[in-house]
Amino acid sequence: RTSQRQNCALMGMRGTWDITQKLRPGLPVWPGDTAFQQTGTWQMAEGSPVNVSALTLSTHSGAHADAPLHYAQGAPDIASIDLAPYLGECVVVDARGCGAMVKPNDVSDLGGAKRVLFRTYEQFPHDGWDEDHTAIAPATIAKLADAGVTLIGMDGPSLDPQSSKTMDAHKAVLAADMRVLEGLVLDAVPAGRYELIALPLPIVGGDASPVRAILRELS
Repeated sequence: RTSQRQNCALMGMRGTWDITQKLRPGLPVWPGDTAFQQTGTWQMAEGSPVNVSALTLSTHSGAHADAPLHYAQGAPDIASIDLAPYLGECVVVDARGCGAMVKPNDVSDLGGAKRVLFRTYEQFPHDGWDEDHTAIAPATIAKLADAGVTLIGMDGPSLDPQSSKTMDAHKAVLAADMRVLEGLVLDAVPAGRYELIALPLPIVGGDASPVRAILRELS
C-alpha cells in the first residue's frame, strides 16, 4: 500500500480505493432476492457489429444505496434524493470484533465527519452469503445523527440483522433523514479519513440502486 501511495504521489495523483463488489453471476444476494444475470442481446460472435447485453438484478445488488422508499411506503425514491451525502469527506471506522452489533461505545470521536463507513469483516465474503453479519445498533445511529452524520455505510448487507422483522436500525435512519450504503468492500482500507464518491443511479420508483463506490486520499 505504501508503494501504491508513493507511485500515486509521483504521478501527481491521490491514492484511490475501489470499495465496490463486482457484479457477476453467483453474486451473493439476500435470501429470496433476485440473482444477478447477464444475457446477450446482440453478440459479435453471432454476426452483430456490436455486443449488447441485458441485466437482471436486484436494486440491492452488491454495493448499493438504500432509498428511504426501501423502508417507508411513500418516502422518496432513489431518483429523488439529494446526491450531496454521497460525495465528500468521510471516516472509515474499524469495527471488527465488536460482536453482533456496532454499539455506541464502538464509535469514538469522528472529528466532525458527516459520513461514516464501518468495517466489520476481517475478510469480505465475496463468494457466500453471511446470515450472521454484524448489524448497527439503533442507539449507534442516534449517536451519529446527534453528531450531524448524514450518511452511514458498512460492509455488511444490511444495517439490521437478517432475522429482524421490525427494521429498527433502518427506522432510526429514517427518523434522522440519513442516507445508507451497504455491501461495501473495505478489506484494503486502513481506518481513517477519505473522500467518498458513491453515486446511485436515478431509478424512478427505485427503492435502492447499485453504486460504484470509491475512496480517495484527502488532498
